[in-house]
Amino acid sequence: MGDLLGFVLSGLVSGALYALLATGLVLSSSASGLFNFAHGATAYLCALAFHELHSGFGWPAVPTALLLVCGGAPALGWGLDRLMFRKLAGVGETAQIVATIGLLVALPAAGLWLVELLERMGAPVQPAENQFGLPGVGPSPAVSWQPLDGVGIDSDQLITWIATALVAAGLWILLRRTRLGLELRASVDDRELTGLRGIDADRLSSIAWMLSSGLAGLAGVLATPLLGLSAHDYTLFLFVSATAAVLGRFVSVPLAFAGGLGLGVLQNLVAGYASFTDDITGLRTAVPFLVLFAGLVVLVRRRRGAGTAAADPPPADHLAGRGRARRWGAWSAAAVLLGAAFYTVTTPFWSGILAQGLAIGIVFMSFTVVTGLGAMVSLAQATFVTGAALVAGLLISHGWPFAAAAAAGTAAAALLGALVALPALRLGGRSLALATLALAFLADQVLFQIGWLRNGDTGWELPRPVAGPVDLGDDRALGLALVLLSAALVALLTRLRGSRWGRAALAVRSAPEAAAASGVSVVRTKLLLFTVSAGLAGFGGVLHASYNTRITATDFTAMTGLVWLAVVVAAGVRRPQFAVVAGLVFAVVPHLMAQYVTESAHLPVILFGLAGLALANDPDGYCAALPSRRAARRAAARAAGTGRTPPEPGRQEPPLPDRQAPPAPAGQAPRAPARRDPPEGARQDPPATAPDAPRKAPPGPRRPEELRAPGAGAAPAAPYPAACAARAAAPGPGGGVRGDGVSDGQPHALELAGVHAGYAGAPVLRGVDLAVRGGEVVLLLGPNGAGKSTLCRVAAGLLRPTGGLVRVRGEDAGRDGAVARARRGVRLAPEGRGIFAGLSVEENLALQLAAADDRDAVYARFPALAARRPVPAGALSGGEQQLLALAPLLQRPPAVLVADEPSLGLAPRVVEEVFRLLTELRDQGTALVLAEERAAEALGVADTVACLAQGEVVWSGPRSEADRDRLAEAYLGTGVRR
Repeated sequence: MGDLLGFVLSGLVSGALYALLATGLVLSSSASGLFNFAHGATAYLCALAFHELHSGFGWPAVPTALLLVCGGAPALGWGLDRLMFRKLAGVGETAQIVATIGLLVALPAAGLWLVELLERMGAPVQPAENQFGLPGVGPSPAVSWQPLDGVGIDSDQLITWIATALVAAGLWILLRRTRLGLELRASVDDRELTGLRGIDADRLSSIAWMLSSGLAGLAGVLATPLLGLSAHDYTLFLFVSATAAVLGRFVSVPLAFAGGLGLGVLQNLVAGYASFTDDITGLRTAVPFLVLFAGLVVLVRRRRGAGTAAADPPPADHLAGRGRARRWGAWSAAAVLLGAAFYTVTTPFWSGILAQGLAIGIVFMSFTVVTGLGAMVSLAQATFVTGAALVAGLLISHGWPFAAAAAAGTAAAALLGALVALPALRLGGRSLALATLALAFLADQVLFQIGWLRNGDTGWELPRPVAGPVDLGDDRALGLALVLLSAALVALLTRLRGSRWGRAALAVRSAPEAAAASGVSVVRTKLLLFTVSAGLAGFGGVLHASYNTRITATDFTAMTGLVWLAVVVAAGVRRPQFAVVAGLVFAVVPHLMAQYVTESAHLPVILFGLAGLALANDPDGYCAALPSRRAARRAAARAAGTGRTPPEPGRQEPPLPDRQAPPAPAGQAPRAPARRDPPEGARQDPPATAPDAPRKAPPGPRRPEELRAPGAGAAPAAPYPAACAARAAAPGPGGGVRGDGVSDGQPHALELAGVHAGYAGAPVLRGVDLAVRGGEVVLLLGPNGAGKSTLCRVAAGLLRPTGGLVRVRGEDAGRDGAVARARRGVRLAPEGRGIFAGLSVEENLALQLAAADDRDAVYARFPALAARRPVPAGALSGGEQQLLALAPLLQRPPAVLVADEPSLGLAPRVVEEVFRLLTELRDQGTALVLAEERAAEALGVADTVACLAQGEVVWSGPRSEADRDRLAEAYLGTGVRR
């Protein structure tokens, strides 16, 4: 019994550290959507700072720890959020993963480099790298107690337990008993809706990153006596704690915390009682990675059918349609010059370095296949390299020729890749990356520890091949052979990308369901991508090992693969020629830095890490960014010649002002131009047209007389858009114009004048004019794709217009985001349900009604909500959810309510109740903009009707002037002609 208790108590020490790291991971990833692979690096940096300040500079332990945990670490988290993480939120998931991996590489190296600089300046720093047995926060040496026979604890363990318990209690109080905690949990549940409620989600994200970094800093300081100062061990600690985050599904802090504690205990119990593990080297330490992989496969739900890391569109190919000489001339010339350089200008030293770079470039091409073509992030490429090289070395030792051994090693790597891919293919993004990394750690600790495979610490010899009269033992001959081989592989992979199989892979990447419907096997395609990538990595690994003439099981660890991925993605992972560039840079830059800049080994690592960080600005890599920037400069030069202002790179050009459509033939209503717009809300690339090509402006607004009810009067009112345009031109915020064109002398609650908006260069709204007064309901009608939801998003501040004017209560609000717009009194009831599904009914109300009296008034009016106060809002019926969304607005009416399809998916009886509540809001003075599919019911509450078609208000006027039958014809897009 004493042994069991001892195992449990000691396991709770490492479990407490896992829990702290896992909690920080959940906080940061759920609040910002990013999984921070550099979380363990933050812990290491704080441990390093604590060691130097305490042991080197002599600062007292407890104040130093408090300063780092409460000040330094949160400041680091805040700075990284402002400088990097917010930008990463808008790029593809591949770039997000690699950027944080770059941070994982750069932070420890930056800390160690700073220690080196301080040592050169004479500061009293202590040796830092890979130091163990260091003092912690408590007494040094630690004080020990033995409360029971066979059970001992020391002061460091006790401090860890107490600190962890205090943090757990503090987090529970923060998240469950404070307004800030409620807002944080709301941001985790629905970040966009948080902004629509006037809560700054960016501020909450910064707070989450500060808390996360503080928890990582605390774990780092507490772990100093246990782990010492090994950056590798801290990184392993992070990935073990990621297992606990998986158990909490990346969103539940309590589950992640409990999972961390349980994981530490489980690891100790296996080490103490699982005797069968004695026969398998490394299995005991690999238990957390087995749990991580199993948890990912079993617990993580695939969020999109592709199972891929990113669905970001490829960069524009500025040489598309050009001749072969134009596309490949520069690359061919570079290959010829590099091959000639081996026998002309390079020294033997640099010939070897360049040959090494070309060999690693072949390994990097494997990322082009799995990530560039398949958009799957594999962190196990170093495992395939080591496996292939060990198998080749083993076979060569048994007398196999080099070519046959290399082929067998390549086949072994491909088979290993298929085995890795089979259970992991159902995952995507960070889950797939973590799963492959878990398997890579398993290979390092179990597979490559098998004696007959690794051959001890000496490994296997891999002599360089001899092909007839060509002896590749000469670095120059090997370099030239690798130039030719790299050129052949680049040509083969480029041709493969354009082949039928390559097109199938791209289809699976972008739209797996559509690819499956077209007869493409998604699983088989992805499995083939993974297998080919693993085989290519293994082939490059055999060549790289033959350059060194020896391979050991520790030459290419799983951590090496992280650095490789950061380098190749920073260069550009979509084209194989970029991988060759990345390999050469990876081999050459450290030697150039050592020879001409500094002898420190840390600075090149920092630079490679920063290359990954730059993906926040250039998510497709440097090599892809260069032609894009050249094309932008050429466009600017052409635009300068025509007097036009070129669009900024990465930004869409505002549409030109509307021009009136040509008059229709006599007796016919004006007809819309024959063009198809993208679906409303769709994000599409702009059409590939020359920057200075003439653009056809959309037709001007129209008001068909057929839409007027019979007998409504021969003298039509002024066209609604024209009236709004006149109002927008009038000085000052006053002098409002009603929907019927009559001035009422008051500013409108919400006014849009000449608004243009769209997505990624695709215009949706084209010169929309709309105005609504307090106590008025403006009904938006139109077919799907007309721009109703886009107009609602512009009104709410979710989408910034590219042209035109937005006013709230007479004040310019065009630059407002959703938070500022909500604070001006504009609320959006989004399509679906505007509720936080993971929060209870009480918490949903508390976000908008801070006073308990207001919430009690809501419960008194809606007994169905009162009976379900503690129930998660996502468990309510659709009608109850819509009542929950509207109830706070009835208690505290906003100035403007923009309701997008409020009756969607509701039963007719509930629809009547919803429209009755909207009418009540109107009677309380709220201005309502209502986009609704149920035109018949909505017309009963509307004061003004505006018809949208192809992003324009084609007719607007009082409800009394609208003929319902003809409105229905316009709404269905069947035309208005008789």
